[in-house]
Formats: sequence, structure tokens, C-alpha cells
Amino acid sequence: MKRIFCLLLLFISSITVAQVKGKITDTNNQPLSFVSIYLDKTVTGTTSNDNGDYILELNKAGAYSIVFQYLGYKTLKKEVSINSFPFELNIKLEEENIQLDEISISTKDNPANRIIRNVIANKDKNTNKFAKYTAKFYSRGLYRIKDAPEKFLGQSMGDFGGGLDSTRSGIIYLSETLSDIKFQKKPKKFKENIIASKVSGRDNGISFNRAEDANINFYNNSVEFGNYLVSPISTNAFSYYSYKLEGTFYEKNGKLINKIKVLPKRKNDAVFSGSLYIVEDDWALYGADVTVTGTQVNIPVVDALQLKQNYNYSEENDAWVLISQSIDFKVNAFGFKFDGRFSSAYSNYNFSPDFNQNTFTNEVLTFDKQATEKDTVYWNKLRPVPLTKEEVKDYIIKDSIKVVRKSKPYLDSINKKQNKFHFLSPITGYTYRNSYEKWSLSFTGLIEKLSFNTVQGFHTSLGASYFKSQNDKGKWWSAGVDVDYGFSEKKARPTFYFSRKWNDISRPRIYITGGVTTAQFNRRNPIKKLDNLIRSLTRRLNYIKIYEKEFARIGYSEEIVNGVYFSSSLEYANRKPLFNTTNYSFARQSKNAPYTSNNPLEPNNFTSSVFEAHTIATLNVGARFVFGQKYLSYSDRKFNVGNSKYPSLSVNYRKTFAANNSEFNADVFIASITQNINAGNYGKLHYHVRGGAFLKQKNIAFMDHLQVKGNQMFIVTDSNRKNNFGLLEYYNFFTNNKYAETHIEHNFKGALLGKVPLINKLNFHLIAGAKAMVMSDIKPYSEFSLGLENIGIGKWKFLRIDFIRSFHGTSKKDGILLGLDLSF
Repeated sequence: MKRIFCLLLLFISSITVAQVKGKITDTNNQPLSFVSIYLDKTVTGTTSNDNGDYILELNKAGAYSIVFQYLGYKTLKKEVSINSFPFELNIKLEEENIQLDEISISTKDNPANRIIRNVIANKDKNTNKFAKYTAKFYSRGLYRIKDAPEKFLGQSMGDFGGGLDSTRSGIIYLSETLSDIKFQKKPKKFKENIIASKVSGRDNGISFNRAEDANINFYNNSVEFGNYLVSPISTNAFSYYSYKLEGTFYEKNGKLINKIKVLPKRKNDAVFSGSLYIVEDDWALYGADVTVTGTQVNIPVVDALQLKQNYNYSEENDAWVLISQSIDFKVNAFGFKFDGRFSSAYSNYNFSPDFNQNTFTNEVLTFDKQATEKDTVYWNKLRPVPLTKEEVKDYIIKDSIKVVRKSKPYLDSINKKQNKFHFLSPITGYTYRNSYEKWSLSFTGLIEKLSFNTVQGFHTSLGASYFKSQNDKGKWWSAGVDVDYGFSEKKARPTFYFSRKWNDISRPRIYITGGVTTAQFNRRNPIKKLDNLIRSLTRRLNYIKIYEKEFARIGYSEEIVNGVYFSSSLEYANRKPLFNTTNYSFARQSKNAPYTSNNPLEPNNFTSSVFEAHTIATLNVGARFVFGQKYLSYSDRKFNVGNSKYPSLSVNYRKTFAANNSEFNADVFIASITQNINAGNYGKLHYHVRGGAFLKQKNIAFMDHLQVKGNQMFIVTDSNRKNNFGLLEYYNFFTNNKYAETHIEHNFKGALLGKVPLINKLNFHLIAGAKAMVMSDIKPYSEFSLGLENIGIGKWKFLRIDFIRSFHGTSKKDGILLGLDLSF
């Protein structure tokens, strides 16, 4: 009964506030969603929802000319005289009678090509008309799921927030945002202030429906839409598209509209297909109805994305401006079937704003303090697109169960199920949770950190950790102990840690750790434990070389100002050499070479180490500068989005001191610069340059030398391989003087292979790379590579293969690397 009362209250408040409302259908009485409704000769209006319902706000009674515009249907201008509110106006729209005249049919020249060329030639002229503006922005995001599985990989999927019906279908995400936006064309700037935000079933109500993300602009040569796609009106569009004039019609003010069919020349290119609507003589966009596949946007789990845009004529600046947009999508993967829509509406344009030097900053999004606390009356008054019955129901259900699901009895009941101790828990791990008091106690299982090396043999860790969240703004602390035991070495190494963070704005964090552990001789950790385990047990290739460290360390990190990240640590350690204790392997020794020693420089020396035992202190002070970093300011957190226009710079000073051998005391500076450049339709370029120099050349311990990250694996699993060498042996290059390395890689996506007949059907991505390293007293080393990405079957194309040729002095080496790329 309480839910019914709430539902009635919502409808009553909606009726009270509404000015002009109604339902829009076609001639068969089927509802039409995403119809643009606005006052004639303005760009202020609304759109209809999925049920065809709409609400149009008016200031006062009087005579109005209301326009109903929908692609594929005749635009209707309705003259009404309103004496009182609410005023109901139901509308039927007829399909547009699109005709192709005889001149268009008989001409030898493709008339669509002429139209598109005119649009391209007038792009700057048209976009200069709205080169700067302010506007109101409304967006709504909706995800639905159908026949949701109850379990995935053995884990319960729950009820997805409580919105599922008996068939496990329903809304799993519903959000709304109201914003004030500011835009400037040159130099390109965008600013958004969210004045209201709402997420069904959530307290904080922070949605991620950003206006800048929804700013899909076909006038740009490349359109960011999941991937960078070639715009159908790009300056080089005729290399990617064919066009066909489907017909013409006249809009409400007598302007001739051309409907152009957009046809990709190659289906796997990063392109759109569908229809563009072009205003004759103005050569501006009137509308768009296009689709892309998951393959084209490089999101393989997506079946298709459909984009619709509606434009309206603004007398104020003699321009056709975007007033509404919708993005529909379908996902079918791993047994999950999703569909959804992100819709948005623009209103209250001001094309003569008074911007100053403080209007646009690196803070591209802000939240009003009370943005997430708006009540139902507020939303019903300002929401330009009415909710559907399904959406109203979702809000009511989830807002009511939200209170229940925060209660101690409910959270305790959930934890009771989660906290059950199973017979496999000692092997896989176990966590005891108290969600109401926001703490958890975890124990690692025997297989969680199971690994193998020739020093410890098989080794694993048993540990316990405690985590306590102190508020919802990122303040927490955690502590834990861990004991690693090597079965061949018959030795346990205990460690402990304590860590604390204060907030999610600057993210200040301190940690204290210590105990006994093992560490790789290359402090950049080029070898993964899993890779070493597999290679050791199957091929007797024990690449990893380690030493023991008894240590205590304290560290601190924080973003001290926007884009400047500070970090520091101080460690005192007793370093000791280690030696092989096992020769075990699945591979028979008679068919494979025996293991190498734990000495990285002398693989056949099993009795002495590359260094002598010693004690030493190490101070690290570093900073990372992300130049021009853009960021989003939410009510309780800061989200950094970087800035691809500029590189990021890292600098670090490391001082080793207080060693029992004074030769081990040293000072070294290390710096690196990295940038990812988006080349739009031509792919992505990445470069990374790193170098270091000691203040004085001394006979330091081997692990304190500057070293590069090599690779001796055939299958590469390192996600950071762009900054690693592909064929370089792990311990061949090190220095106590100075060195520099550079890595460059360009992923052309489909820009090159997409134009090659037959090969373009495979949709492979070509990748070219070059790497180089110079080091004191060593001949330069370089690598050049060509690779193919996006290899696989159907939509699952995660494989990558690279051919590499390396040069070192007079020697030359070739190699092939396989890898997985899950970066979509």
C-alpha cells in the first residue's frame, strides 16, 4: 500500500507541475520515442520518452506554435491557445513522404556526392555560428538486463539492485543529470557544472553522464564514439564512404531537406552506416540516424550502437544546432544480455556568452553542493523528459529497498551468507565481512600466492589483513601480516604492513612495512612470478634471480596540487645473497639444460654471488608532473582525466647511504617522459623516454645499478610491454654511470590495412615500433618491430603478434612475440 501511495504521489506532483503534456504516436497508434518538441523559432524544448509521453514547460498562458520533429516523419507545427494549465496535447505524426525527383534520378553525377562536398566545404562556416555558447543539458542513462544468470564462474550475481522481475529481467541502472555547460571552439574548451544528479537506489546519486562525453560532433573529422571513427562529413570522407540520395522533403519553414544514405566502403573500417539529413543551401546537419558495430568501436562485447541526433534552426545566430541525441546499445556476452539508452537534450542556448580568462580551467566538471539531494518535486519541475512507468517504478522500488539494504539486520543477513567458511577456504582464501561497521578480515589461501623458483622451490604465503573504512570519502586504514614459506629452502619469511589514506581528493597515503622478503636484482621487476613458474617447471628456464632483504620501510604519497604527484620512501635493509636449493622440474633434465645459478652475471657459478652481504639505507624522493591535467570535481572525490596534448614527466632522486661499505653509498637521478597521442582516424602514438645518471661512478651493489626491462618470453603477458624491450636478455645491460632508453609505438588501427583488398576483411591492426638504448661503456642497442593486433575469432580478437629485429654492435637477432591485448 505504501508503494502505491508513493506512485500516486509521483504522478500527482508530475501533473501539478506540468504545463503542456501529451502523448505522441504514429498513425498506427504506436508510441514514438525521442520526438523533439519545441516552440517555433526557438531551440528550447524537450523530447518524448520511450512511451511517447512528453512535458513542455511554458512560462505563461497564451498563443503558441509548438513544433513536433522526428526523423522519418513529417514535422508538425501545432498552433494552440492555452488559457490554463495543465494543457493536454496529444499528437499523431505521419511518415515523411521522401521523394527522389526526376533530375536527381537522371543526372550522371551522383547528387549525394555534391551535397556532401558542399557540407564539407561549409563546415567551418556553420560551426563558427556556434563557436561559443552556454546551454542547459539534461541526460538520462538506462541499462536493462534480460534473463540474468544467477551465477557467473560459480559466484552469485545477486538481484542487481532489486529491480529484476521473476524472469530476472529489468532495469539495473537508471540515472539522470541536469547541468549548465559552456563551450568554446577555438581554442577548444568545455566546462560543465552539474546542478542535479540522481541514480536509482543510491544515496550519493552521482551519475557519470557527462555532457562532454555526449558531445558527438560530426563536423569534426574524427568522432569519438567508443573508438575514433571517421565522420561521414570528414575532409577525407570519400576514402571511406559512398553516398546515395534517398530523397528530399520540406521541413516546417520550407527548407529542403536531403536524406543521404551513408554506405561504408569497407565494413570493418572505423565508420558509421545509416542516414544523414542535410539542409539544402545551408549545407548543415538537420539530423542523423547512424549505427556502428562493436567491432568498429573496438568494444567486442557490444553488438551494435545506434546514434540519433536532431537539430533545430536558431534565428539568433542563423544556425542549425543540436537539440537532442540518443545512443542505444545492445550487449550479448558471457550469458549476459544487456540493452540500454543514453539520451540527452539541450536547451536555453546563449550564443553570445561573456567568457573571460577564468571561465575555463583544468577543472572541467563541478558538482553543486546539493546536487545529489534534490527531491521528487524538484525533479518533476525541471526534468524536461518525463519518466516512463517502468522508470517511475524502478525509482520507487529501489529507493524504498535502499533504506532496508542499509540497515544492520539486512547487511548482517547478507554477511552471514558471505561469511560461510567452506572446506576449500584454507586453499582459496577467506574473508569475514561486517558491512554495517565497514570492516573486513581476510586470510590468504595456500594457492593465492603459490609460485616456484630455484632458491625457494615451491613457495606460498599465508597471511591475514584487516581493512576498516572510516567514511564514504576515501578515508580508511589497513594492516596485515604475511608469512612466505619455501618448501625446498625450508625457510619462512614474515612481513607486516600498515597503510592509511585520508581522502579521495588529494589521496594522501602513508605506509609502514617491514620484515624479511626476497627481491629481484632488477628493482623494475621485469619477470612475473607466474611466467617464471611456467618456464621453470616446463623448460628449466629459471629467469628470475633474487636476493634476501631484511628491511623496514616508511613511505608517503599525495597529489600536492593538480597534476603534481609527490612520493617518498625511506628504507633500511640487510641484504643477503641466496643460492639454488632445488633442481626440480617437470621437464626431464636429460632433454633440457640444467638450471642456471642464482647469479645473474655468472649462470654457471653456483657457489658465489654477484654481491656481498651488506646493510644500507635508501631514500627515494620523486614527483610526477601531468601537464595540463584535466579533472572532475565530485562532492567527495577528484577524478583525474589527464591531458593527451601534453606529456607527463617523472623525476626521482635515490640516495643510498649508511652502508657498511662506503663504496655502496651513491646518488642517482632518474627521469622519464611519456605521452599517448591520439591521431584520430590514423590510430594512436605512444612514446616513452627514460634516463638516469649517477653523480659519481662507484663500485655499488649490483641491485642498485641502473637497468632496463628486458624480455626472454615468447608469450608476453606484461600489459606495460610498450616500455619494455622485446628481445633483450634480462641482466645483460646495467650501469653505475649513466644511460638512456626510448620506446616509440604507433598503432595504425585500420588506417592502413583497412584499405588493402581482402586483408581489410580480417580487420587486423598494424603496429610499428622502434626502441633504442644507450649506456656508458656499452655499444648501443636497438629494436624495430612490425605487429598485427586484433587477431581472433568472431568478436573475440585479443591476440597480438610482433616480429622484432634487434641490433647490438655487429650482431643481429630476429624474434616473434605473441601476446594478449585486453585494452578495449
